Amino acid sequence: MAVNVETLEKLERKMTLTLPKEAIQGEISARLRRLAHTVRMDGFRPGKVPMTIVAQRYGASIQYEVMNDKVGEAFFNAANEAKLRVAGQPTITEKEGAADGQMAFDALFEVLPEVRIGDLSAVEVEKASAEVTDEAIQRTLDVLRKQRRSFAQKAQGATAVDTDRATVDFVGKLDGEPFEGGKADDFQFILGEGQMLPEFEAAVQGMKVGESKTFPLVFPADYHGKDVAGKTADFMVTVKKIEAAHLPEVDDQLAKSLGVETGTVDGLRAEISKNLAREIKFRLLARNKQGVMDALLKAAELDVPKTSVHAEIHRLIDSARAELKARGVKDVEKISLPEDSFHEQAERRVRLGLVVAELVKQHDLKAKPEQIKAQVDEVAASYEKPAELVRYYYADEHRLADVEAMVVENNVTDYVLSQAKVSEKKLSFEELMGNNGAQ
Repeated sequence: MAVNVETLEKLERKMTLTLPKEAIQGEISARLRRLAHTVRMDGFRPGKVPMTIVAQRYGASIQYEVMNDKVGEAFFNAANEAKLRVAGQPTITEKEGAADGQMAFDALFEVLPEVRIGDLSAVEVEKASAEVTDEAIQRTLDVLRKQRRSFAQKAQGATAVDTDRATVDFVGKLDGEPFEGGKADDFQFILGEGQMLPEFEAAVQGMKVGESKTFPLVFPADYHGKDVAGKTADFMVTVKKIEAAHLPEVDDQLAKSLGVETGTVDGLRAEISKNLAREIKFRLLARNKQGVMDALLKAAELDVPKTSVHAEIHRLIDSARAELKARGVKDVEKISLPEDSFHEQAERRVRLGLVVAELVKQHDLKAKPEQIKAQVDEVAASYEKPAELVRYYYADEHRLADVEAMVVENNVTDYVLSQAKVSEKKLSFEELMGNNGAQ
């Protein structure tokens, strides 16, 4: 086999392959003979179908398979011989003008780029830190209490205020006409928690049982109901019941109801502190990792293979469709997901993957078995039955590969932080969680 490799532009290459026709035809004949032994057709006993009929029925598909197999095998053998690091799959087309008894093919493909990583000691990275505070523990306790609150009907004549649960009838009209979703009976919501639009909550605030009120309500322009988005409706609401919220006391009974092993308030606080510390660790790791990866991308120079980006775009689209399907969206295959909208994300992921792989190779940052086990154990520790989750990960090589990739990223993060110019930034618990204290 003769091989010729031509450089086209940046990472693009063209390889010309020639194969003897005899080898192709011989393989086609061999596969047809094997197929003839097992093929079934009406009017013939198994294995007795004439070769001419088998060739007529299956010849084209067998030829296609053989061409793909033989040319593909020839390509990758030649690429290995030339020590080419091929990115993605080649595009192979038959070429005219081959010598007698030969078949010629052009293979267009890309190679993986040379990755040049600059001096990491000149790279600036911000490293965040945070800690569990008494305020964070108390806020978590308040959330747990709210989740277990009960409601009791308020006295006759009492008005509706924040934290109360109101039961109402309402009807809304646009230009005097009812609209879909604009009417409900015995509808319950809790005031002050943003369950209803602000104008609706404001109207119910201060009302008593038995009272009715009419008021205008402007639907936001981005409201999920397109028929009413940006429009003003007239609503009438009637209050039928008002119930006050009652939060459980922070006592041993609450601790026991939450499954705290010691069954004490101190044990409950300790359990909350441990869980918050674990969450802080994961959040900090994710944030600092993001900062490191951003810095790495700035410090690296490389060309990005278009074929790899294209393949990543399709992986992202498949993932997006799977997520939509998991949410119950029907006919996700018919939903248009333009490739352009995924291009930037796909290119970043490919670029980052190449840079990380180069750094791992240069500094031997591969995940060690004990690191993988420690990572699995740490994730499993937050579950009720950690041993079951450990078995879950180790029972599937793909799940374990995801953990391995996570460990590698952690190793890269630690290495870069050990080399770069690091500025420490102390974050409050609320800043790290991204909720500014809102619960």
